[in-house]
Amino acid sequence: MYLIGQLAKRCAVSCDTLRFYEKNGLLVPSGRSEKGYRLYSEDDLSRIRFILRAKAIGLSLDEIRELLDIRLEACQHSCAEVKAITQAKLDEVDKKMAELRRIRTALKKINDACCGHVDDDASHCSILEALAADEQRNG
Repeated sequence: MYLIGQLAKRCAVSCDTLRFYEKNGLLVPSGRSEKGYRLYSEDDLSRIRFILRAKAIGLSLDEIRELLDIRLEACQHSCAEVKAITQAKLDEVDKKMAELRRIRTALKKINDACCGHVDDDASHCSILEALAADEQRNG
């Protein structure tokens, strides 16, 4: 059994991170010591590592919680249920990437149009003009 500090060290996270996971229902201490300290098992260590790997690939706490629930009763769930979670995350990432590409294209266009000279004042800056023109069209 591990105390919270020992578990945190084994997982390379802070004690606050473990408390955060507890508060959000992702982790429950396996027990308490005679002095009331949280105690964690090897299963808890495995659970934290699972959480950290899921977090590293961008899954939200809700998605991680759902996967942990499925993992606990894996025989009562299908691979399709698990895949649906990661597919939804992939779809979300693809949408964000498309939006970022659109933003990058727009930024590059106005950035490339600006002379960027240090000696020119900004009263005729093409970036400011482009943003003001967009403001006038939308507002």
